[in-house]
Amino acid sequence: MATTKQLLLLRHAKSSWDDPDLIDFDRPLSGRGVKAAPRAGRELARQGWLPDLALVSPALRSRDTWRLVSAELPAKTPAKFVQALYEASAADVLAKVRQANAATSSLLVLGHNPGLEEFARRLAGAGSDAAALKKLEEKFPTAALARFVFDGDWARLALGDARLTHCVWPKDLR
Repeated sequence: MATTKQLLLLRHAKSSWDDPDLIDFDRPLSGRGVKAAPRAGRELARQGWLPDLALVSPALRSRDTWRLVSAELPAKTPAKFVQALYEASAADVLAKVRQANAATSSLLVLGHNPGLEEFARRLAGAGSDAAALKKLEEKFPTAALARFVFDGDWARLALGDARLTHCVWPKDLR
């Protein structure tokens, strides 16, 4: 029997462009990003959207976002740093999600645009919340969080198969 799964998509928090000598992969969070990331973590905790596992891009801004988000969660969440999530396309993100262990009921993916946003838009299917879908279609800013649910197995997840229940922007959180 298929069980309901939860997929949380989190874009890294705002990064800094202050040092023009840094390569993209090594850009740190900006002051705004350092403030927004813990808010996302508090929202996950407040809503009870607690991941069993986080798949995180290894870029510095993503690792720092995860460090600040996970510090706000009530329990330690294991994280895997996945090189394929850096500069990932929507298809790349889907491929990584499909590899999740069947026992994982709640998965968080922390990555980058444009691939993460495209994946989120294409994943949202019938039964998605209209207000959340409207926000997602408008934009998926840094530190934005999208929550999806679907019935089935990670390995069989297809675009259009999940219901978008929430789309939270950092400006929504205090």
